[in-house]
Amino acid sequence: MWSDSHLAIRTAIEDYLVYQMGCKLRSKENFQYVIMTKKSTQTINHFLAAIKSFYKTVLQLKLYEFQNPLVDADYSITIGNVNPSSMRENKPRLPKIAGTEIPYESSYRKQSDSYFKLVANEWKPNIIADQDLPYILYRAGSDIGWSLRDEVIIRMLFETGARINEILELTIGDYRQRINQYEIATLNKGSEKRRIKFLRFSQDTLKLLIRYVNGERRTHAHEKQTFTKLSDSEVIFLTRRGDPYNYMAFYSQWSKIITRAQIKMNIHKTRHWFVTNMIRNIYDTASDSGEIEMKKHELINYMKWKDPETIKVYEHYFNEASFREIHENMAKKMQEYEQEYLKDSRSALEGNHLSNSGLPTKEVLPTEEIDWINDFYKGME
Repeated sequence: MWSDSHLAIRTAIEDYLVYQMGCKLRSKENFQYVIMTKKSTQTINHFLAAIKSFYKTVLQLKLYEFQNPLVDADYSITIGNVNPSSMRENKPRLPKIAGTEIPYESSYRKQSDSYFKLVANEWKPNIIADQDLPYILYRAGSDIGWSLRDEVIIRMLFETGARINEILELTIGDYRQRINQYEIATLNKGSEKRRIKFLRFSQDTLKLLIRYVNGERRTHAHEKQTFTKLSDSEVIFLTRRGDPYNYMAFYSQWSKIITRAQIKMNIHKTRHWFVTNMIRNIYDTASDSGEIEMKKHELINYMKWKDPETIKVYEHYFNEASFREIHENMAKKMQEYEQEYLKDSRSALEGNHLSNSGLPTKEVLPTEEIDWINDFYKGME
């Protein structure tokens, strides 16, 4: 219904943009980037503008009790109150050719109060390769005295690769649905609340989860039962008032943690971190190309990607990383050879003669390797 809360309207628009208009969304702190792909229709801007205009009208007529779903509520705080020197209050702006006003600063012109900001570039996943990232946030959370609830949620974000709503909406029944004790069923984006995927987490996180449910959660819950006795419909994560923990409430805590860690990072990047490190692990542990392909297929199935091509961007990163490692090893060998050469050369000069016998032995490549290199050089011409 058009009269639903602005958060519900945004969710409906997100689903329509992704599944009907072929877009990709990238979450930022207070808004979403809408990124066109080859499958996207050319009327996305008209679609968003029309909905924004509709809610502007019903708000003016006092027919809608929430904020405009298509407007970034924090825009007026962070940008909208800034009056650039080129703007004349209550006066129309003259054309640039008039030469009577200072041109808009580019940074100001690029700003928009829209919650959905249209970007023309084709979508590519972020590569988050810092292996220490989770532990930096864990330390920051501990420093500010985070709750056990938030510790479990953030650990699950990094360990499962889930979207934040897939974790916040988990129920006790979702855990009981899976046979394996380290897995929990969850919804997937566009699954209409159906549990069609699962999340897998560590033994330590399971212990923390059970401790939270039997302790901190039980203190605030209306149904004060332990983990094994709670009904299947009970939501796992609750506020101090005993209500379901929602995105805005969690984001408030997330902001404190990343501020303490001195990192600028939106929640969705934990998902990119998970995929990046899973693929790193695949390349590190697989014994051959067949096993790599098999494990990649398993990851695609786990993530429930509708487009298997998504994984190729991450693979490209590791192909480059692998080359960098090869190149670094080669450079290191060259440096060692150089040091040996200079050392032996100095020894030879001190003895007033230069002998090749002291130089490092050069391994001769097999004939087939030399032929391969010659063919490679020809291809570079």
